[in-house]
Amino acid sequence: MASQPAWMNSLFTYTGSSSFSEFLGVHAPNLLPRNESLAVPVGDEIPHATTIVAATCAGGVVMAGDRRATSGNIISQRDIEKVFRTDDYSCMGIAGTASTGLELARLYRVELEHYEKTEGRSLSTEGKAHRLATMIRGNLPMAMQGLVVVPLFAAYDPSRDSGRIFSYDVGGGPYEQQEFHSIGSGSIFARGSLKKLYREGASPQDTVLTCLHALYDAADDDSATGGPDVMRKIWPVVAVITADGFRRLPDEEVAEYVESMLAGRKTAPEGPTAPLR
Repeated sequence: MASQPAWMNSLFTYTGSSSFSEFLGVHAPNLLPRNESLAVPVGDEIPHATTIVAATCAGGVVMAGDRRATSGNIISQRDIEKVFRTDDYSCMGIAGTASTGLELARLYRVELEHYEKTEGRSLSTEGKAHRLATMIRGNLPMAMQGLVVVPLFAAYDPSRDSGRIFSYDVGGGPYEQQEFHSIGSGSIFARGSLKKLYREGASPQDTVLTCLHALYDAADDDSATGGPDVMRKIWPVVAVITADGFRRLPDEEVAEYVESMLAGRKTAPEGPTAPLR
């Protein structure tokens, strides 16, 4: 049997950092997106993901994202997915340049898996948030050329038995958000809806409905945000993370929530109102 090349042996004897990104940087730096460069900004010509919302609930956190991607004033995709499981107790949603965001989500998932396998334990919630910040910072040269991606990170923290939410800027961050947050082109409208409807300690089911109302309100005022497409049966992606782990709601279950929401909006198009306290 032919012996393995020396470079292949080094892959299995490398005992440096537990970071998969740094491991890749040593052995195959050309595969890292931050080492690519563009001659001119092309951000407006590439599909962009839009609105993501997240809100804490009793014993966890809910994240939801619409399904529309746009290229300027054109709808480039109606069923893109923007919310991704990153490990058993966390997820991230992407807004901004879709291709860069999808690549970041895949690499970050492998990053967490690599750490767990090399260290024999999972990162803490803060560790996960800061590891993602480092990866976002590595994309800064691309962001300066218009390929901006800004994720929203949510996780169940077993040390607190509660959900946590972290937002970022193009330089990394992170910034922990209390109770709820939204990102993307429709975020200002979604956040206004969340301010109105969010209830601390609400059940995961009620919080899912609150997030769907927020996405609907965002789509009502922001052309880049897509509402639920009843005719094509394209529903928002909704994830719930609790002590039981990450769970993406199946389309059939999301459809039931959407039907309930739309039934109420037939008589109240602006959505439910918040009682004065």
